[in-house]
Amino acid sequence: MKKSEEFLGLPIISITEGRELGVSKSLLIDAEHGSVAAIIIEDKDWYRGVKILPYASVVAIGHDAVTITSSEDILTLDDAVEYEPFLDQNIRVIGTKAITKGGTIQGVVSNMFIDDAGKIAKVILSGEDTDTQNEISAEEISIFGKEVTIIESPVPNKTNVSTEGKAAAEQTKPAVKINGAAASTTQQNGAQKAAEHVSAEKKATEKSVKPEAKNVTAAPKTTANTTPTGKETPSVTTSSAEDRHRRFLLGKKATKRITTDNGIVIVEEGADITEEVLQKAKLANKFIELSMNVK
Repeated sequence: MKKSEEFLGLPIISITEGRELGVSKSLLIDAEHGSVAAIIIEDKDWYRGVKILPYASVVAIGHDAVTITSSEDILTLDDAVEYEPFLDQNIRVIGTKAITKGGTIQGVVSNMFIDDAGKIAKVILSGEDTDTQNEISAEEISIFGKEVTIIESPVPNKTNVSTEGKAAAEQTKPAVKINGAAASTTQQNGAQKAAEHVSAEKKATEKSVKPEAKNVTAAPKTTANTTPTGKETPSVTTSSAEDRHRRFLLGKKATKRITTDNGIVIVEEGADITEEVLQKAKLANKFIELSMNVK
C-alpha cells in the first residue's frame, strides 16, 4: 500500500526494451469503482499531447520507478477512448471536502492510500481549522465526487414539521384558494379581451394584405450544397482530438505561471484552468506549454 504522492514523479521503465519512456505525472481516478484507472505520464514528446498508461499494464510500482512490459502499453489520447469518461469527470479526490450523508463536514481529503491492485484503500482527512488528521477506510465512503467525498453515516429523520405548523397551514389553505380563484378569474377576463382585440386587428390586416398578395412572385428555391468532401475529414479528426484535450485540461490547476512572449499573464500558478485560460493560451501559442504544466 502506497500514498498517492509516491506514484508521482517516477520514471516509466520498459523491462523488455530497457528504455525510460517518461515520468508519472498524475493519477486518473475511476470514481465508480474507487480505483486508479490509469497513470498520466509526461515524456520527451510532450508537445504531441497527453499520454496514458493503463494501470492494468503496470508490472510494478517501486520506490524508484514504475515498470511496464513495453512502450506499446502507453496510449495516446486518441487511442484511449475508454478512458475519456474518467478524463471528463476529472476526479482528484485529494482536496475535496469530506461530508457525511447526515450533512456533517469531517474535513478535507489531504491524502489517499492505494493498494497493489490499484484500489483506494483509505483516505486521510485533515481538519479545516485544526491540525488533526483522521483515517477513513474505502468501505466507509459511498461517493468519490469532483468537489465532495461522501461518507456513509446514519441519516436523521425529518422532524422539523410541528403539529402547530400543520394546523396553521390548514387554516391558510381556504384563503389561498379564494385568492387564487379571484386571480384566475381576472386573468381569464383579461386574456379574453386581449384575444378579441388581437382577432379584430388580424381580420383588418388580412383584408389589407390579400389584394397585394397576388402580385408577389415566389422566389426560386436555392439548394445549398452540403455534401461533405473528403478533404474535411482530417479537420474533423483534429477537432475531436482537441476537444478531448480541452476537456482533460478544464478544471485542473496550473503548476507554474504561464505568460505570453510579451510577458502578459495567461494564468497564475495554482489558478484553475478555465475556457478563458485555454483560449488565451491557444491565441498565444502556449497551449502545449499549458498542457504540460497542470495537475
